[in-house]
This record gives sequence, structure tokens and C-alpha cells, in this order.
Amino acid sequence: MDKAQILVASNRGPVSFSIGDDGTVRSRRGGGGLVSGLSSVAAEIDTLWVCAALSDADRKAAGAAPEGRLDKAGYDVGGASVRMLDIPAETFDNAYNSVANSTLWFVHHMLYDTPNKPAFGARFRSEWADYRAYNSAFAEALLTGADEGAKVAVQDYHLALVPRMLRVRRPDLRITHFSHTPWAPPEYFRMLPAEIGRELLAGMLGADYLGFLSVRWADAFLRCCEVFLRAPVNWSTRAVEYGGRIVRVGVHGLGADAEGLRERAAAEDVAQWRERLRERVGDRKLVVRVDRTELSKNIVRGLEAFGELLREHPEWRGRVTHLAFAYPSRGGVAEYRAYTASVHATAEAINAEFGTDGWTPVVLEVNDDYPRSLASYQIADVLLVNPIRDGMNLVAKEGPVLSLDGVALVLSTEAGAADDLGADALLVNPYDVSETAAALHRALSMGDEERRQRTERLAEAAAALPPHRWFADQLRALD
Repeated sequence: MDKAQILVASNRGPVSFSIGDDGTVRSRRGGGGLVSGLSSVAAEIDTLWVCAALSDADRKAAGAAPEGRLDKAGYDVGGASVRMLDIPAETFDNAYNSVANSTLWFVHHMLYDTPNKPAFGARFRSEWADYRAYNSAFAEALLTGADEGAKVAVQDYHLALVPRMLRVRRPDLRITHFSHTPWAPPEYFRMLPAEIGRELLAGMLGADYLGFLSVRWADAFLRCCEVFLRAPVNWSTRAVEYGGRIVRVGVHGLGADAEGLRERAAAEDVAQWRERLRERVGDRKLVVRVDRTELSKNIVRGLEAFGELLREHPEWRGRVTHLAFAYPSRGGVAEYRAYTASVHATAEAINAEFGTDGWTPVVLEVNDDYPRSLASYQIADVLLVNPIRDGMNLVAKEGPVLSLDGVALVLSTEAGAADDLGADALLVNPYDVSETAAALHRALSMGDEERRQRTERLAEAAAALPPHRWFADQLRALD
């Protein structure tokens, strides 16, 4: 990999802010694959990360920093230069909530209740104009900071139009775009208004290289290019010809940061949570899930499968507890608020049907506690990961890496992680509650030695492409 300047663009940056009781602004470093991956190169290569202010505290911090440059304001941003954009509130809301999260996310995850939604009228086209303006703000910020021949790594569905905006004005830039979600097949993608679907595809094809988490998502994108742009696709090399250029498409199955996870899980707060959880559930078997409360994660059907397990296999009553840790997500979207209420109601119904004075079948916590999640991975007998559709799902990879005594993984076929982990997971159709209940029974009944051997292989596969290599491979593809 050459030493050209690197620019990164993503909706969420490597640091977020909160306002304390005394009115002071406090910063917190973010996590995730992108932060880990970028940190590994930022110390060696000139790096600028452009992100958006997501909260009032973010806006206050960005407003007080010279030109929004958080590194110049003295914040710990992991060695990179970080520019946080304070995009006008209405523009941001329309781009982020109405288009990115309430439209593109729903299309790519195939989640629409189609008799009722979507309906693309004049209001949506106005919201799309703000999505375009939001992308333009990122493009302007990147152009302002870009050296000749710089490498630009644009992230996700929020910023699908940025590559073409950059290409038109700076053909010297080497641009990659990475999709962290699935990609909808043409049969579902055609739901978007025709001109908007074409603009979305053409926007991404401004890049030199496009990355996806799974072969399935990459191939779905290429099929959309064939159908809606009439663009020639070379399927043997996964390359698409458009606008007189050849754009290459690659697959990078992001893995767990095994070393970083194990180091963090060795901390005292994780040990305290492990002890607390054990005290709470005793020596019962543990079925664990850790998710955001979002529609694609399929929490309600997972809970229903646990209820069916107890109904069909009464021998497990009193002998197993389901720890369901779900942290709030996208409270600004009505469907998410309603879904969170359904999660609560389903857990309460199971506890009402089966619970006793000495046993609560489902322990549901809807809040974010990272040390608690790590502790639950360590002691889980079964890890349930059953999304309807998921770009990757790192929970499926982190659990086996941190397991202390072996864990049986029940995994949806529709998670990108199934590509890497399917050989040693118990794969399920996420819509089939009975199949999932049967897989939970099989997982709970699995012998210790088989579970340990599967876990060793799962952990090895899970860590095969750690974040620093995942990110470096994408940059190397631009050389």
C-alpha cells in the first residue's frame, strides 16, 4: 500500500459527545470495525476523517472547533484529523431519517410492509433533494482537504452519491465505497422511483472500487447495474463498465478484532458483570442474544422460538435462561419505537406463561452496556443470531472469540456471517420459528466436546479478516 493521503467519509465519526450536568462537553471514542481499521493506519499515513454531527452535543463541539476540526480542538480522535460537519437540522433529518434509515435501509433489508409502505410522492422527492445536499456537503469537505492522488474511502448507504460527485470534479482521486448493509436484488430495488434508483447506482459507480461484505450482496448490486443502467458486467472478474470506466467490485467479510476484544474482556468491569450475571441465573444454561432493537434483527421471532422451545420441550423449564440484551436504535423512526414495544410485550408474555417465583425465563434489558455484552459472550452456552437480513453481524463472530467454555451458535442463513461461519453454526431460516426452536434444543443438548471443537473453528473463521486488514485490503485495491 502506497503512502498517499487517506480521506474517510462516514455518517458516524470516531468520536461522539455528550453534555455533562455542569454544561461541559465530554467526548467518547467510538468502536466498530471502521474505527479499529483506521486507527491502524492513521499513525503512519496522513489521514482525514469527515463525519456528521449527530446530536446537539456533537454540534456544540463541532461549532467550537476550528472549521469543525476536532483534532485541532484537542480531542482524542485516534491519530487522525477529524472534521465534523454541522449540517442544517432539517437537511440532516430528511437525509438521515427519511431517506437513509426509512427508505434505503428498508429497501436493502427488504423490510417494507408493502400494502402500506412505501409511497414515493412529492414529499419524498423533496427529502431526496436533502439527501443529495447532505452528500454534497460531504463531497465539498473532502474536496477541500484532498491532496493530488489521495485515496478516499466512502462508507455506506448514507453517502452513496459522494463517489460520483468527487469523480466529476477530481478525476485524480482514487475512490472506494464500502456497503455495510446487504444490497437489494433487482426485484426489490425496483421499488425505488426509477430516476432515483439510477442516480443511486450511478453515484456509487463514481468510485474505482466498490466493497461488500458478502458475495450475495456484491452480486445483487451487479445485477441491479445490468437491469437498471444496462451496464455491461464481467461476472468472472466482478467488474462493471459505466461512463467509459471500469469499476471493480470486491468482497471483504469483516471479521472480529480478536486481540482487542480479548484485551477489553479481561478488564475488571467485565469480570464484575460476569459474576453478576451468574448470580442472577445460577447454574442454568444460558441462551444469549445481543442486538440493537431494529427490525432486521428479528428479536421478536427469536423470543417466540424460545417460548416454543419451552412449550415443546418442558424438560428445559427452570433449567435455561434467555439473556436478551437489546440496545435502543433509531428512536426517531416510528416503526422502531413500535418494534421495541413488541419486543417488551413478547418477553413479558413468555415470562407470564412459564415463569415461577424462582425462575425468570427471559431476562430482557433494553439498554446499551458493552462490558455486560462481553461478559455474556464469555458465559453463553448458546448464542442466538437470527436476523431477517444482515450485511454481516459481528455479534456472531465476537461471541465464539470470547467464549470461555464453548458456545453453540444458532445463526440465520440471511446474515452475511453465514458465509464464513455456516460450517460450524446451526443454520436456521429466520422466519421459521419452529426450526429455530428445534435448533435451540439441539444447541442446548450439544455435548461439551463437540461445542468446544465447533467454537475453536468458529473463532478461527471469525477472526480471519480483522478490521485493520479489512480496511487495508480496500485501500490496497486502489493501488
